[in-house]
Amino acid sequence: MPEITAAKPRTHIKPRIVPLVYQPNSGHWFLTVRHLPNAIWLDSGRPASTYGRFDIISAAPQQLLVTKGSATTLTDLNGHSRQSRQDPFHLLSSCLPELQPQDIGLPFIGGALGYFGYDLGRRLERLPTLAQADIALPDMHVGIYPWAIVQDHELKTACLVINESLSESLGGAYNFLEIEQHCLNTAKNAMFHEPHNGLKSSDNSFKINRFESNLNVDEYRKALARIQEYIHAGDCYQVNFAQRFSAEFSGDPFIAYLALRDVLPSPFSGFMQMQDGAVLSLSPERFIQVRGKQVETKPIKGTIKRGATPKEDQANALWLQNSLKNRAENVMIVDLLRNDLSKHCRNVRVPKLCELQSFANVHHLVSTVTGELAPAANAIDVLRDAFPGGSITGAPKIRAMEIIEELEPTRRSLYCGSLGYVSADGQMDTSIAIRTLVCDGNKIHCWGGGGIIADSETDQEYRESIAKVSVLMETLEQQFTSPN
Repeated sequence: MPEITAAKPRTHIKPRIVPLVYQPNSGHWFLTVRHLPNAIWLDSGRPASTYGRFDIISAAPQQLLVTKGSATTLTDLNGHSRQSRQDPFHLLSSCLPELQPQDIGLPFIGGALGYFGYDLGRRLERLPTLAQADIALPDMHVGIYPWAIVQDHELKTACLVINESLSESLGGAYNFLEIEQHCLNTAKNAMFHEPHNGLKSSDNSFKINRFESNLNVDEYRKALARIQEYIHAGDCYQVNFAQRFSAEFSGDPFIAYLALRDVLPSPFSGFMQMQDGAVLSLSPERFIQVRGKQVETKPIKGTIKRGATPKEDQANALWLQNSLKNRAENVMIVDLLRNDLSKHCRNVRVPKLCELQSFANVHHLVSTVTGELAPAANAIDVLRDAFPGGSITGAPKIRAMEIIEELEPTRRSLYCGSLGYVSADGQMDTSIAIRTLVCDGNKIHCWGGGGIIADSETDQEYRESIAKVSVLMETLEQQFTSPN
């Protein structure tokens, strides 16, 4: 089977837009399609979160790209599959014929939805093989979806987007009629209920044991001491180091996701269900967005917990804004991302540096880096050559990744990779997969980490790595722990 080598020609065919009933909580719409394979919900966290605007929901991709190691398997709806050893990003790009932007006010008109795991970076750089790869989920899991339900929470509208030209470019006729009738019947009957109520049954239970870390305190301290040695030797000046927390679970992970989004509404959240696992992401961080020719990344570096009282909360926020150590972390990564965007962008700028953003459990320092897409570049080019995101590797990036591989005992899987979409008209938005859990078999995993620099204090970093994900673990343990 020959390799795919070139993208399809650009076309002006306009997608079909079918109005639907707007729902403040998009979980209602996801429930109507999650019985289909590879259902995905890119979730803005509304109505509790106010940072995001759009939700995108789809299922049953016409083509699925699954990368494990050096091979990508492409599977169509009929189950026919083939393998390729081509660069996964180039392979994905070749599966997306670029449509001319139609200015219809939607971020997604059909295209790619899914995740790019941190370990996909091994296809881009030569890294040592030291950490244990004990999670079986693929390095990349992306579907080409020719339809989607899109909710706009600012305009309070919902629609079904049907892209027949994308379907035709993939070489087959997709059954859009069944999807359209299902959505219209749902809208007509208005049979929406709270998502939780639709899942509370004996067949959809969720139970979990206590989370345990893959590092004890002494092991964590030894790892940070080694990082400090590397920093003082001049190998690097920041390394993002993380510990992993794992537990056994049973039942439906979507129940867990609904509980988590209640307590930690986040603008770059998402839920994916796959044949052998699931992704539950509550990320606050954008990786790369492309709108027309405008490119933006918003790295987070600098974190402090919310205060128990308004006075304490304000004091914590002020401390973070004035922390030279946290600002230094942020500026280092901003510099790295300016370099990454410059590979495919012109006029790279930093309009916002170390801006305070407050979420349910923490305050963050967030910077904004922008650029203008170069004439010969596309969104996937930018994503590929900035991957994985500098805010969760360290700097310089490759050396930091080598140190991470040496000192973290297990591979990261999806953690610190990216979840998002690439629309067929070239628009893109992706997250940094932090505050993210993955289900693999009967195990559920999450990670907590932070940027280590010369001024880092080990015990404080250890506490912070737990604090960032404690709300996730405590929520699941308190609501769903199995009785002894």
